[in-house]
Amino acid sequence: MSVLRWMVDKKGQTVIHTSLSLLLTKGTTCLILLAHLTIDQRTCRTLSHWRREICALEGCGEDKFPAAFATAVSVKVQCSWVYLLSSKMLRRVLCAVLFVGALPSLAEGSQGHISVVLLGATGDLAKKYLWQGLFQLYMDQVSSGHSFTFHGAALTALEPGQRLMFDVLKKLACPPDEAPNRCAVLKDQFLKLSQYHQLKTAENYTALNREIETLLRQEGLKEAGRIFYFSVPPFAYTEIARHINSSCRPPPGAWLRVVLEKPFGHDLESAQQLAAELTSFFREEEMFRVDHYLGKQAVAHILPFRDQNRQFLDPIWNRHHVERVEIVLKETVDARGRTSFYEQYGVIRDVLQNHLTEVLMFLTMELPANVSRAEEVLQCKLQAFQSLRGLEKNSAVLGQYQAYASQVQEELQKAQDYISTTPTFAGVLVHSDNLRWEGVPFLLTSGKALDERVGYVRVLFKNRAYCTQSETLRDAGHSQCKAKQIIFYIGHGALNTPAVLVSRNLFRPVMPEGSWREAVGRSDLHIFGQPLSDYYVYSPVKERDAYSVLISNIYHGRKDFFITTENLLASWAFWTPLLDSISYQPLRLYPGGVENQHLLDFEMVSGEVAFTVAEPAELLNPNRLMPSDYRTIQSKYRQSPLVSAWSEDLISQLASDMEKTARRTVARSGQFHLALSGGSSPVVLFQRLARHHYAFPWKHTHIWLVDERCVPLTDTESNFFSLHNHLLQNVRVPYFNVHPMPVHLNQRLCVEEDRGAELYAKEIVALVANASFDLVLLGVGSDGHTASLFPRSDNGLEGAQAVVLTESPVKPHQRMSLSLPLINKARQVFVLVLGKGKHDITTLLSRVGHEPRKWPVSGVSPSSGQLVWYVDYEALLG
Repeated sequence: MSVLRWMVDKKGQTVIHTSLSLLLTKGTTCLILLAHLTIDQRTCRTLSHWRREICALEGCGEDKFPAAFATAVSVKVQCSWVYLLSSKMLRRVLCAVLFVGALPSLAEGSQGHISVVLLGATGDLAKKYLWQGLFQLYMDQVSSGHSFTFHGAALTALEPGQRLMFDVLKKLACPPDEAPNRCAVLKDQFLKLSQYHQLKTAENYTALNREIETLLRQEGLKEAGRIFYFSVPPFAYTEIARHINSSCRPPPGAWLRVVLEKPFGHDLESAQQLAAELTSFFREEEMFRVDHYLGKQAVAHILPFRDQNRQFLDPIWNRHHVERVEIVLKETVDARGRTSFYEQYGVIRDVLQNHLTEVLMFLTMELPANVSRAEEVLQCKLQAFQSLRGLEKNSAVLGQYQAYASQVQEELQKAQDYISTTPTFAGVLVHSDNLRWEGVPFLLTSGKALDERVGYVRVLFKNRAYCTQSETLRDAGHSQCKAKQIIFYIGHGALNTPAVLVSRNLFRPVMPEGSWREAVGRSDLHIFGQPLSDYYVYSPVKERDAYSVLISNIYHGRKDFFITTENLLASWAFWTPLLDSISYQPLRLYPGGVENQHLLDFEMVSGEVAFTVAEPAELLNPNRLMPSDYRTIQSKYRQSPLVSAWSEDLISQLASDMEKTARRTVARSGQFHLALSGGSSPVVLFQRLARHHYAFPWKHTHIWLVDERCVPLTDTESNFFSLHNHLLQNVRVPYFNVHPMPVHLNQRLCVEEDRGAELYAKEIVALVANASFDLVLLGVGSDGHTASLFPRSDNGLEGAQAVVLTESPVKPHQRMSLSLPLINKARQVFVLVLGKGKHDITTLLSRVGHEPRKWPVSGVSPSSGQLVWYVDYEALLG
């Protein structure tokens, strides 16, 4: 019998005075009775390291301690140092201070058991980050009331896999501020709660499930949930998901959280396919797609910062005050050792499509009323995606460090003449077309083999001040003439720590005291040309690894730190058109490191970006013809003038020709009547006209539609909706000069009795001299249709009707269209044909005569005007 009179905390202060009665019987079990024990709630050492030493001496069999021992103990014992009178007494106390009161069972003290299964437990990501993150979770949550077991899994056989995994676990480290004794105790217990499994077959998954259930039954624990972390290549996702769904799901009442690592597809189509496969096994709320950038402390604080500083930011967080935003991740390392991955993905897929895009969303999204509600945050992010303006080829500048090609040849055993078109550097200009951000450039930049390793988000504000007095005679830190900016410093670089910096001439920000503290500036340090003293600087009180943050959020079920299926597909829908357009674009070669000098500097010009150094990019393959090798061709097609070039140059030429036609017509008659077709081909033309042709006489232009689908004008299928989104809302056409087709009358669509076609024809006659448009823009379908005049139908091909209702073979079937006779009255008709998919019909049309019933476009022949064909090389040459 012994009496423990006092305990002390880490600082040596007495925190507990109590009496402890202990009855010890030798043998195979310990009977411990504690009269009473009053304990504070400070962080506790679990004392499990006593188990081997004490129980070996006193006969308390180690096999009598439950597997979840440490977790249950730590719920009750909350001290980190125990001072006993002698080491001999320490041994005699045996299992003292292990349980409180009358020794409640594990089940009584637990909020439920969590099984964590790490698939790919011996891989690089697991070794570098994931096991450390799981250990951090255990340290943080050991007193939460949950008990844990950790199951490492891989394809490797049991013995070698176990050896590899425990080699990693033995190297786990505690944070610097963790007491060494507590760290040793928790690490020892974490290793005891961890085990390795070979998961290769369906039987292996069934056996794992049986093992988890057996443990829970033996310990009398209720299951809270299971976490499966997929640290494996995406091609393995489907098979693993099938096994988990069929034999490893937790019982009803317990949750399942499946954690997925990027890449989540290669483009929109592959992402859709992977998402569909996973959705067949898991519900959306069960999937946690990781983007580790969302765990970076500076990135994770963007939304809280905006929320806590609404009073300062609401007036200035908009296009009227923000000059530009830079989102940057630079690396000094190259792709050596990773070329097999990099050659498939490149810098845009590796960094911009995910990490930098997520940061972009945090900056541009509207703040929800409650930033802590995941559903509201995710919905606002999705709305921000929908406001992004589509990317074009000229939205990006691309580069490749010079040694990359030889590294690919060496590591992938490629031939000496193999040429890689994979970019290792990209600068992309992004615009959001919502009212808050319209016109503000967002520059997303990343690359390898650059001059420094750094990541940051820089919001640069417009400066309207003029300071008459010399800067040397004023308080420079608060000068209104100095740059005004907010910087979320992600890490590395000059500061070498996560930080939030706000210019002192903006405002003093509100920051959470418990997690961020104001840093003392170094007088010799400059950030973006300004001394650190010009900023309010805040850094985290405790730096945490991104994966530790994300694993904690998985435990807590915080979905707003992860990528939903909707947001994933929205991101790929945004980036895929650019990726397709730059597949064979020549890359700016750069030597790497500081030698890059000005080679990668780029500037914004008319909504596009271009390198500032006018150095022609080398052709990567001298034997392969590239776009710049071709000259614009002007010849004949179907006895009419033909303009042909690569699509980008062709659109530029067509837009210029339209502007010249419009200006000549306005100079002659005072107004210009332009009829535009719908479909996908004209979209890039509309964007070109809106962003580059400021001399276009929009004020004197009437816009008409060549055809329209019978849907409401607000429907995304509507030709007018596309025209409005890509052109009309970006140019100054008088309201009364816009003439949509009246397909929606009397709350119904394209009903003959409503006489919509007749109304449009009368409007044309009333406003257009001789019903003769100055310019009609047409396209060509792969079946030879033009406007909404389709093969094997006489409707609209002849007769007196100027506007007709037609039927399309594809949905939406009902259409309204200008008739062929009305089109042929135009002064000029331009026909635009783009893409490899139009090669067959282009070839066919070059051989046939006037057969509009088979191929309606063959009937286009202006009676007193000019027909010009604009056909790109892919459509013309295949």
